[in-house]
This record gives sequence, structure tokens and C-alpha cells, in this order.
Amino acid sequence: MTLTQRRAPEFERAIEENNRYAGQFDRSGLPLPPGRRLAVLACMDARLTVEDVLGLRTGDAHIIRNAGGLATDDAIRSLVISQHLLGTEEIIVIEHTGCGMLTFEDEPVRRTIAKETGTAVDLPLLAFPDLEANLRAQLERIRAHPWVKDVPINGVIYEVETGRIRPID
Repeated sequence: MTLTQRRAPEFERAIEENNRYAGQFDRSGLPLPPGRRLAVLACMDARLTVEDVLGLRTGDAHIIRNAGGLATDDAIRSLVISQHLLGTEEIIVIEHTGCGMLTFEDEPVRRTIAKETGTAVDLPLLAFPDLEANLRAQLERIRAHPWVKDVPINGVIYEVETGRIRPID
């Protein structure tokens, strides 16, 4: 077995936890469309538990996550599918204080990765220096997309220090 094929401790733990979860599973009757007709685009930061922050339960919303909570082509693809095929009628974008995307610039990181791997990196990392300006740009990118429906699209900044969300216009 190669290094990537070896079962790591967290993988084994996850399998055990899933066995526990499956033993008490009772959500097989949830409908496919989200019950609150909500789609959320959020940062992948482990300190941000979207369901807890917004008071959501399993089945309430589509939650799309990536580094920075960015309206990338793939995030927009998911939002379009969520709206057009599964009936979501509202979008919330969540970014947060202390985001790692504020801590670097793309080019130096690409050079470091290329040096470590021996392969040039042609991957936009999309770091940003201003949290509020970035959130506004993501909201505008979603609103301007021709396939995104004209629905309420709002943004908030989650404060990792307090657990509160702050709406951004």
C-alpha cells in the first residue's frame, strides 16, 4: 500500500463514528429540496459551523464551502443547480474574521509550492487583503451572473471571536 492508500487514524475514526451515526440514523425521509429554500456559500474554516451559526438543521439548506467563501465558477454552478433544480429562493454568503485568505498573496505561495513539488502551479488561490470589500465583490459576482435568479442575496461576516454575524450591505 502506498502512503496515499494507507488508512490514516482520522479516516479510521471517521469510519467508527459513521457506524455509530448509522446505528441511530433517522433522516431517510428528508426531501431532496432544502426545507428553508436557502443556499449558503461559506468559508471552509473549521471554526465556522454554518448550521449552528444560522440555526439550521439537516435538510434546511444547501451549504457550499470553499477557501474564503468565494463565488468561484464552481460555487456559482452549485448555486445555479440549487436554484433551478431544487428550488432555493435565497442565498447567504458567509465570510469571517481571522480568515486565512487574508494572510498571504498568491504568487509567493505558488512559488513555494512549485519549489516543494517541482511543478509549476497554475492555480488561482484568490487571496484577498480586505474582508468586507471581498464579501461585497462576491455578492456582486453572484448577483451579476446571468443564470442566478433574482432572489435575496445577502452577506454576513462571522466574528470568530464572538460567534456573532454582522450583515454587510
